[in-house]
Amino acid sequence: MSPLAVGGPALFIGTDTDYVALVRPELDPADPGVRLAAEQAGVPPEEFAGSGDTWALLFERAGRGDGFELPGVRDAEPADFAQRLRAELAAVSGPFTVDGGAVLRLEAVPAGADAYAFTAHITPPDDAGTRLTVETGPLPVAGLLADLDAFLGSLA
Repeated sequence: MSPLAVGGPALFIGTDTDYVALVRPELDPADPGVRLAAEQAGVPPEEFAGSGDTWALLFERAGRGDGFELPGVRDAEPADFAQRLRAELAAVSGPFTVDGGAVLRLEAVPAGADAYAFTAHITPPDDAGTRLTVETGPLPVAGLLADLDAFLGSLA
């Protein structure tokens, strides 16, 4: 499923070198940034540990990646995106598009028997108009459906 370990809910679509991911990282009390923030707040780092409340979109193309936070996004929005993607994959009816709002649009085309290839169109919120794309190779539908079910279960 995932080339990265984020600890919280995560939906990865792609491979180790070409992917797009919606993640809500879990905060680790051993992380230096968490420790610094806790120190500045005058509380133990364990008080900051646990599920974060900020979603992020991560991406990687040809082994080079980046990402950005999605302030104001609540669990319902990634869940809706995942449910719509799951419904399209389950229908297995040909090419489709799932719109994830202003920052993400996912286009899928059949890629052999029981597989799809995806093109993710990404527009970072702080770079108005600067779009980029991530293309995945063929991904098996059965694996994607399992990943989507696991993701939706992590949000329940």
